[in-house]
Amino acid sequence: MIGGRTLRVAIVGTGPAGMYAAEHLVEDRNLDVEVDLYERLPTPWGLIRGGVAPDHPEKKLVIERLFDYFLKHPSVRYFGNVEIGVHVHPGELAQWYDAVVYAVGASGDARLGIPGEELPGSLSAREFVAWYNGDPDFSHLEIDLSHRRAVVVGNGNVALDVARILTMPVGELEKTDVADHALAALRKSAVREVTILGRRGNLQAAYHNPELEELAHLNGVGVAVEGDSLPDKDDSLVQGADWETRRKLATLRDMSNQPTNGVDRRIVMRFLCSPVEVLGDLKVEQLRVVRNRLEPDGNGGLQAHSTGEGSLIDTGLLLRSIGYRGTPVAGLPFDDRRGIIGNADGRICDHDGVVPGNYVTGWIKRGPRGIIGTNKKCARDTLRCLVEDIKADRLTPATLGSADVLDKVQGRQPEVVLRPGWLRLDHAERTRGRQLGRPRVKFTEHQDLLAHAAGR
Repeated sequence: MIGGRTLRVAIVGTGPAGMYAAEHLVEDRNLDVEVDLYERLPTPWGLIRGGVAPDHPEKKLVIERLFDYFLKHPSVRYFGNVEIGVHVHPGELAQWYDAVVYAVGASGDARLGIPGEELPGSLSAREFVAWYNGDPDFSHLEIDLSHRRAVVVGNGNVALDVARILTMPVGELEKTDVADHALAALRKSAVREVTILGRRGNLQAAYHNPELEELAHLNGVGVAVEGDSLPDKDDSLVQGADWETRRKLATLRDMSNQPTNGVDRRIVMRFLCSPVEVLGDLKVEQLRVVRNRLEPDGNGGLQAHSTGEGSLIDTGLLLRSIGYRGTPVAGLPFDDRRGIIGNADGRICDHDGVVPGNYVTGWIKRGPRGIIGTNKKCARDTLRCLVEDIKADRLTPATLGSADVLDKVQGRQPEVVLRPGWLRLDHAERTRGRQLGRPRVKFTEHQDLLAHAAGR
């Protein structure tokens, strides 16, 4: 309760950060709350739907069931296909609700900053992942898979996901919810090798061991390690490393000892290597790289420095996987250096200080780091600030009731997808999937998504 009445909260974004925020709100027994969820796409779940690799259905299933429970909660409403800054502005949300929580994630990505990066055939891993996961904003991407080699820059979990999708047998993908247009392209793919470039050495790699181990179990795919010798167990750097790093090294060592003759495709882990130029007349044809060496950075760590020794890699597809980045939301303060909405412990701040009643959680609060579950604690920390502000009477009362907000939203966006519409759309995708022995077959065009949501 707030001033003897129901607390009304808007959450912008229905990925993990937004849904965990909704969970914390409706499960707080000290709050009488109504939550309205706003989502730019017709479909909820954010990176659970559009970012988790299709061959990881168990991750999607568990989290989707949890989020679905809270989406159906009687205190929660869903407004899909509504874009903040286009249909409704942040200043209006601040007036309509007692509090607004922004959980919009990181929809941009870091750049390499090298010549030729803009050539066709060079794109971010984020775009490629959205393409094969059926995001309607990326379904029309032209992905050239006609060259025998693809190069991925960066060696985090997303880089390994991309390499796995490009090399795994298509027959295995046919059992997943991968987008149909991606499945058709991968059936005709000429890619037989994926080279993963890491700026630093194998001990500094960002991927986690479970994702690395998956590469060793791909049917017909060999894994080679190049560019950095694998240190022995007695090496001082290994002795000083944490358990996870030592485990990853052991996995690399096991994979490098496996025979690669007779395999149809292969993944090359190439460490101590940085791209410096993309070459090609009308599209990506080659990548110029330099070999690095590690030197102390003065803070107890190791920094990669070029040796000047260069080489060329033939490739027709270059995917940069060097980090996601938040993008500005019109009307909200933005920290361009960090790529986040300006905030202090989750309270949105501008040059004059805290913006009352406005909060942030997830990647747009702290930057793109952590796993899915990290967002649960992040949301809890932000909502503690919200509860503190309620107790301190810092919130401005909402100017609109629940029915008035619905009228406003439907007036601004006649094609808003409400909860019944999402349930119709979800049922249609799952029905298509059952007919083919798949979890679901996604609709990947905006008009198809809206038509099925409307029951047409």
